[in-house]
Amino acid sequence: MTQTIFALSSGAPPAGIAVIRVSGPEAGPALRRLAGKLPAPRRAVLAVLRDADGLTLDRAMALWLPGPGTATGEDCAELHLHGGRAVVAAVEAALAALPGLRRAEPGEFTRRAFAQGRIDLAEAEGLADLLAAETELQRRAAMAMAGGVLSQQVGRWRTQVLTLSAALEASLDFAGDDDIDEVGGGLPDGVAPAIAALAEELTAWLSRPRAEPLREGFRVVLAGQPNAGKSTLFNALVEDEAAITAAEPGTTRDVLLRSVALGGVPFTFVDTAGLRDDGAGAIEQIGIERARNEAGRADLVLWLGPEGAGPPGAALWEIAAQCDRPDALAKASATFRLSARTGEGVDRLREALIEHARSALPAPGDVALNARQHGLLGEVATALSEAAFQIDPLLAAESLRVARVALDRLVGRAGTEDMLDALFGRFCIGK
Repeated sequence: MTQTIFALSSGAPPAGIAVIRVSGPEAGPALRRLAGKLPAPRRAVLAVLRDADGLTLDRAMALWLPGPGTATGEDCAELHLHGGRAVVAAVEAALAALPGLRRAEPGEFTRRAFAQGRIDLAEAEGLADLLAAETELQRRAAMAMAGGVLSQQVGRWRTQVLTLSAALEASLDFAGDDDIDEVGGGLPDGVAPAIAALAEELTAWLSRPRAEPLREGFRVVLAGQPNAGKSTLFNALVEDEAAITAAEPGTTRDVLLRSVALGGVPFTFVDTAGLRDDGAGAIEQIGIERARNEAGRADLVLWLGPEGAGPPGAALWEIAAQCDRPDALAKASATFRLSARTGEGVDRLREALIEHARSALPAPGDVALNARQHGLLGEVATALSEAAFQIDPLLAAESLRVARVALDRLVGRAGTEDMLDALFGRFCIGK
């Protein structure tokens, strides 16, 4: 039998109001025992909550939400309490003392919603991103995912794949035993072009901006030789004295990261050790190696070193820093000339970074695929491409089956147990 769970679903006390959620078959009896009665469904009522000894715990608003039309698909109750720590602790203790009730694990409410079919896996991932959203771009992308935009699109793709599979199955059914040689003689008219068009649509989705830069921030790495002004520019961009600056070469010996939002766009700025071949000690050499690794995984490198000597293969802007100094490193084709010390040119660089990141990140409200979703859609696109060029209907039908299975896994219809714990572990206790 499913256990009944409870948890504080609002912020940590003290607060003006604290909300405790209860979900499971004992939610109604638990509410009746604490409030003395079961309120009318979906109507908030004022109730005096008492423990098993009759001691008054709080005067609260109580809600009775019978399933299956609830967030979890189960019978639910909500208690809207005064948000003091002692009040919350007393009500939680009273609930824990009731038979069949226990405290919820992280993400357990949402996992039950998934198990009951209230949401699918893609929507659950969107909800996890929504809880973690810190910028407007992140919020709108998460809302699109949690609202079912991808799930609905997957449903349409799945319907198309099923229709194409039915056409192939029909052609196989009509190929009698006497006509076995006809099987393998080609796909029915119109099927191959339809499969190819669907594969092309999936490929276009795969080329969209990904969720990881949106979630983690557009990654900008500052790189160059020692004393090039990297840490001073880093501090100016994050608007904080986060990095130590000094005239001594090799002051920065490790990677320093700072996540900030500029113009509503999430960024992760990375300050790195100065790159040099001579004069670096063992510790500084480790920092230099890490700096090279960071440049390799950057979305954009701001290169403050000699012109043309930046990391090969990286998206890179040439920065002529320290332009207020007469001995500053000259660059004939600098993307930006600036002085982080005086502020000259920094605002223009910041505005350009915001504009560049916006073009690389998903547009507001667009669905952004995470690594799992991108991988599965890639499997679908590959299977469809293979099916479109098959001569044998049997092989084409098998490729369509592979595509359908991958679509089912994407929204949690099958093959999801291996990652559910990791996903729902991202949620807080009361979600």
